[in-house]
Amino acid sequence: MKNIRFYLTALLALLAVLPVNGQVIERVDPPSWFTGMKESSLQLMVYGTEIGTYDVKADYPGVRVVTLVRTENPNYLFVNLNISRETLPGNVKLTFTSGKKHVTREYPLSARPTGPARGFNSSDVLYLLMPDRYANGDTLNDNVEGMTEQINRSNPGGKHGGDLKGITDHLDYLKDLGVTGIWLNPFLENNQPRSSYHGYSTTDFYRSDPRYGTNEEFRQLVSKAHDKGLKVVMDMIFNHIGSGHWWMKDLPSNDWIHQFDKFTRTNYKASTYMDPYAAESDISLMEKGWFDHTMPDLNQSNPLVETYLTQNSLWWIAWSDLDGIRMDTYPYPEPEMMSRWAKRVTDEFPGFFIVGEVWYEDPASTSYWSLNKKNSNGYRSNLPSVTDFPVCFATHKAFSGPGSPTEGVSKLYAVLAQDFLYPEPLRNVIFLDNHDMTRFFTETGKSLAVYKMALSFILTTRGIPQLYYGTEIVMEGDKSKGDGFLRNDFPGGWAGDKKNVFTGTNLTPVEKEAFDFTKNLLNWRKSKDVIHTGKLKHYVPEDGLYVYFRYDNRESVMVILNNNDAKSHSVTKDKYIESLNGFSKGYEVISGKTIDDLTSFEIPPKTAMIIDLK
Repeated sequence: MKNIRFYLTALLALLAVLPVNGQVIERVDPPSWFTGMKESSLQLMVYGTEIGTYDVKADYPGVRVVTLVRTENPNYLFVNLNISRETLPGNVKLTFTSGKKHVTREYPLSARPTGPARGFNSSDVLYLLMPDRYANGDTLNDNVEGMTEQINRSNPGGKHGGDLKGITDHLDYLKDLGVTGIWLNPFLENNQPRSSYHGYSTTDFYRSDPRYGTNEEFRQLVSKAHDKGLKVVMDMIFNHIGSGHWWMKDLPSNDWIHQFDKFTRTNYKASTYMDPYAAESDISLMEKGWFDHTMPDLNQSNPLVETYLTQNSLWWIAWSDLDGIRMDTYPYPEPEMMSRWAKRVTDEFPGFFIVGEVWYEDPASTSYWSLNKKNSNGYRSNLPSVTDFPVCFATHKAFSGPGSPTEGVSKLYAVLAQDFLYPEPLRNVIFLDNHDMTRFFTETGKSLAVYKMALSFILTTRGIPQLYYGTEIVMEGDKSKGDGFLRNDFPGGWAGDKKNVFTGTNLTPVEKEAFDFTKNLLNWRKSKDVIHTGKLKHYVPEDGLYVYFRYDNRESVMVILNNNDAKSHSVTKDKYIESLNGFSKGYEVISGKTIDDLTSFEIPPKTAMIIDLK
């Protein structure tokens, strides 16, 4: 009996000190970190039963625990580490102790990427695609155990099976098309019961949705894209999470999200931030109200939330060698936090590209968020680039609806005439449409001629162009039918597709003509420095004719848009002599013809001409 008691006592003592990682520590975020970072601090979010009652020590050269932060939830512990610049890659031994209990955890450190960030500039063209709707490269991940929504291609709002491998498999197509970068709609875990395909309800910031593939598959996608000269932009969301996020079962703190007695929606009035007369209650509702019932609004004023989100960006950049971030709903989170975030990212990775989604119709409001803008209230966003919705809306108005031809193209002239509001307008991302809008081709009457004019404008005016997947074959999509119809499957991305854009199989004559036109213009643009960085001079539109020039001290390109429905237009050199002086002929890029005499020539109705002047 005494022996039994002895062994039982010894066993209990042993169990008290044995590592029990699976029982005490469920996760550590970030899952790893990097040596050689400019900022030496790192904050770990440690989650596990009663882990907040533990103390922590680090056993690794150059790494020390600075402070511990505990919240009212004992299942979380925030560990502030200092990692010296001399620290070498390896595994940091972290020991968590509470009384006689202790737990050890190996925390990996790897070397951060060396060299400057590739970034994006106006020499690039971004190709926006939705992973679920582009190509299904791995059918084995179509349905994954533990994910609440399974594949259903018959449902426009359902999962269709596109994935990261499908994108990787078609990088050659994108390179040959002539784009230089890929922007992926969110691919992080989105374990929501429905409409999870769009990705904007994140349920784990550090995990690729397994129906798209693994984190490692994303890293391979970035690496293979770089091998082909393509850059990659990752879509991120800081404003909100999905209601299925693992936090929602056990919030790190009561103020981790904005909470109300009942569901409270944002007023969507981002103009309140810059409105000198705005009521504080309206500003507060804009920032703190929820985007939707299934999108809990994060409280970025909580410094723990700010640090978590900031480190998440830094981790993805360093871990995957990312080139850019597109930040969703940029004005909705707390503005000062977003300014600090943008600065932290670009300080750590100089030249790194960030574009913020700022959805306004007017340049004044859009420019408020642009880089180096000195706003009257003192706010500076530190944001490298903004989405130029004013230019987008101007192209829609220019080529659709009632009004004279001159009134139409005057919209383009007018929006660019307000570029004085932007310190650096060449940084703006410009586009015809995106995943949230009725497709341009549909909205403007399904006119191929109009598409060619509008695309000619987007690819030759100032800024960084972005194309939405399927634009090259004038895919259609009407938002009034539902967002799923804006995000149709890309033809050829699924086995058995009769139409295949990747191979050019069974395209209609209109689709083939649009594709050839787009590819020709994109590949011409690649080598035209004057389009990338040249100055812009435009002339007041007359009789439906809009003319502008991109020029530098070496070359000049003349762009002409004739918006008349049935009227050819005579273009005379005298009218544009200040821009044509010294040039006698030109090569017209779209038709491939030479204009031997610029004194006077004709442009047909509903036509764009891009003339490389000689």
